[in-house]
Amino acid sequence: MTQNVYDDPQFFAGYATLDRSTQGLEGAPEWPSLRALLPTLTGKCIADLGCGYGWFCRYAREAGAASITGFDVSQKMLEQARAMTPDDVIAWQHADLETLTLPENSLDLVWSSLTLHYLKAIPALFSTIHQALVPGGMLIFSAEHPIYTAPLAPGWGSDAEGRRSWPVNHYQQEGERVNHWFNADVRKQHRKLATWINLVLASGLELIHLDEWGPTAEQIAAAPQLAEEADRPMFFLLAARRPYN
Repeated sequence: MTQNVYDDPQFFAGYATLDRSTQGLEGAPEWPSLRALLPTLTGKCIADLGCGYGWFCRYAREAGAASITGFDVSQKMLEQARAMTPDDVIAWQHADLETLTLPENSLDLVWSSLTLHYLKAIPALFSTIHQALVPGGMLIFSAEHPIYTAPLAPGWGSDAEGRRSWPVNHYQQEGERVNHWFNADVRKQHRKLATWINLVLASGLELIHLDEWGPTAEQIAAAPQLAEEADRPMFFLLAARRPYN
């Protein structure tokens, strides 16, 4: 079962302070790059896996999507999403993504933001997504980059001249990593980038785009704290599609 730290009141309160919580999509620096991958959403049927506060679901609704379902393992996240959503067009569903089922040929887009690196059962989930997408339907997701997830004790280091670096170790050793975040030991799954790509392909999807995201010069100028993200990729963004035949 997927770990659910978000229903812990103290953890949830800490998460609520993040820019992604207070500002929504605009508080996520990778959002412009992800948005550029999106197809036209008008009239589309969409699922958001790990919907959190529901920011993307509401964006899709405003963009004219016909049907939107947000899935999350956290009841507190779903309660917040419902409270922030002015209409009932968006459906919110409590679900463990490790065992998710979706109707066949029912979706034009499956979206997921910074969720899939928590999951062990990625091969089964990608297969579920493949059969749920209509031909030409897309999977677009972001996840923590393997360079970020690989170290057993992640953190910046520096050499004798004070030059900052991100040590990478245990890259080839895939599996669970535990990081302390807010008040919890959070379990994540480290996979090589090749593994992520090959699992997408093995499900029958075709790779459309891969971005080892980093901030632009304009973003760094506006938010200098992003400068360190130019020294190592923290996220990758991936777009895949169910073939038409």
